[in-house]
Amino acid sequence: MDEPAVRRTGGRQARLGRRARPQEASAAAAESLVTTSANPEGPALVLACGALANEIIALREQLGIADDVMVLHCLPAELHNRPGQIAPRVDAFLTEHRHKYSRVLIGYGDCGTGGALDKVLERHDADRLPHAHCYEFFARTPLFNQITEAEIGSYFVTDFLVRHFDRLVWEGLGLDTRPDMLETYFGNYRDLVYLAQTDTPLLQTKAQEAAKRLGLNYVYRKVGYGDLADAIRGTSHV
Repeated sequence: MDEPAVRRTGGRQARLGRRARPQEASAAAAESLVTTSANPEGPALVLACGALANEIIALREQLGIADDVMVLHCLPAELHNRPGQIAPRVDAFLTEHRHKYSRVLIGYGDCGTGGALDKVLERHDADRLPHAHCYEFFARTPLFNQITEAEIGSYFVTDFLVRHFDRLVWEGLGLDTRPDMLETYFGNYRDLVYLAQTDTPLLQTKAQEAAKRLGLNYVYRKVGYGDLADAIRGTSHV
């Protein structure tokens, strides 16, 4: 069961797409003239954002999915801040490797690609995780909507983003050298909402510290793996 929020303020629907660096224009993946083939006898492939690696490995162990049934390959987590590069990177990998696998799950939501990722997946006969981003598929839609309708200025973090807050957020946004930009990036936010996959006191402490550094209220929600668990289970029909 979700734990109660530590602190709340009023608002409406969330402002999406402002979780990190102002996004560069989404670059559509180059059109491929050849649709890649599948290997009906091959394993399933999960091609995922590096920010989901620990969670997917944990789920694979929990579900008893063998390595030869589901292969995991991760793209750099830094693409979180560069969504225009996601679709081309996925396209390049699948163009080279799709023929090895029976089916493919892409461990991304749309993630700021503006539909470019879905066009790539059509050509390669692949599926992706539901929703626009990991915050919604971790929280699941009803809770995500509840949070965002209560506070329009909600800045979401996960276990991974809390663990790597300095590298991906503080330094990734250049706040280590330009602290004066803090208001520019976060002035319209009110809450830092920690959507926790695990019940880890150390990460809760780090999330509280991150909220303080950003000048935001701290809100804690234990959500677990959400829709990611269903998607990983489906790769092996467990």
